[in-house]
Amino acid sequence: MSRRILSAQLTRAGYTVLEAESGEEALEICAETEPDFVLSDWVMDGMTGIEFCKKFREMDRKGYGYFILLTSKSDKNDVAEGLQSGADDFLAKPVNGDELRARLTAGERILTMEQEMKEKNRLLSSALEELRTVYDSIDRDLVEARKLQQSLVQERFRCFGNAQVSLTLRPSGHVGGDLVGFFPINARRVALYGIDVSGHGITSAMMTARLAGYLSGSSPEQNIALIQTEYGIYDARDPAELAGYLNALVLEEMQTDSYFTLIYADVDLISGQASLVQAGHPHPAVLRANGTVEFLGNGGMPVGLIDGASYETITTQLNPGDRLFLGSDGITEIQLSNGEQLAEEGLSQLLHDFRDMRGQALLDAMYWELQRLSSDALSDDVSAVLFEFDGAKENLD
Repeated sequence: MSRRILSAQLTRAGYTVLEAESGEEALEICAETEPDFVLSDWVMDGMTGIEFCKKFREMDRKGYGYFILLTSKSDKNDVAEGLQSGADDFLAKPVNGDELRARLTAGERILTMEQEMKEKNRLLSSALEELRTVYDSIDRDLVEARKLQQSLVQERFRCFGNAQVSLTLRPSGHVGGDLVGFFPINARRVALYGIDVSGHGITSAMMTARLAGYLSGSSPEQNIALIQTEYGIYDARDPAELAGYLNALVLEEMQTDSYFTLIYADVDLISGQASLVQAGHPHPAVLRANGTVEFLGNGGMPVGLIDGASYETITTQLNPGDRLFLGSDGITEIQLSNGEQLAEEGLSQLLHDFRDMRGQALLDAMYWELQRLSSDALSDDVSAVLFEFDGAKENLD
């Protein structure tokens, strides 16, 4: 009788009511219809209300179901047992109509919030999936960009008979702002350069690609460092003049907030005479044949930072067995485990330690040692040019 009265009250309140004679029958109804509310007596024939509630919570449902236990029990242990079984609320018997409506209204608020939360989670999951798709696409593009950037360094080693050039370029991420390279000026001179564009990522990489075109070794007619003489052969701008020309060109053509540091050397393959310009790049190092290390230059202003910046050409003499090392700040500024930077002292020690190695083997050994010494993963690009001078051969004029 009490169930029929309760059903009538709920129907008058606007609810669609389905009745069951037992917990087993109620489970069948719940499996077919997934009701929003379940009102169950604690004490029933066969399955108890507690057992019914546990089974109900084990069901695979699309949404949450609000479970109210009807009971005359008031002991705290009984209430705890009901909550542990999965009940959301309790109604004391005999059921008061006003209290019933109040409990259902509270349950509706919870169900509404649950639906809203589910919808927000759905939208969030959808947005995350879209972002994941976008990031995957960007990641693929960055991988391709890294391949493109590495391809800018088309030749990483060349032997000139009495000298050899080796390059290394290792970005800290997918793409970076470092660039190294070399190109013959004429039959007896070679140009070496290292560039470090400010920042990291796509913007730096795009500027790096543009600069690679300015210093192209495969297209001398497009190389701004070269000047064709009246006899049809190429000569090179003075290093300081080149830095000033690049500075004006970048400020005029690129229209960007990015700037870059530059180290550029013009080396005579016969005499070993080297002319260099340092524009904000780390000091070039000379590893002498006797194992001592010398640092050259006075720093200089980065390129593309200030209009009208002036630069200075410095010279050094390379003797047989000497090596010229042009490295980026990704080497000297790595953080050691003691919190200090490697600095020039550390670079000098590395060059001295690996002086018995040559070419790419030396550069690779230095890179792996930098990784070992670093307190964390290398956070900046690592790039370097190594020029090794063996001295003029007798058959060279």
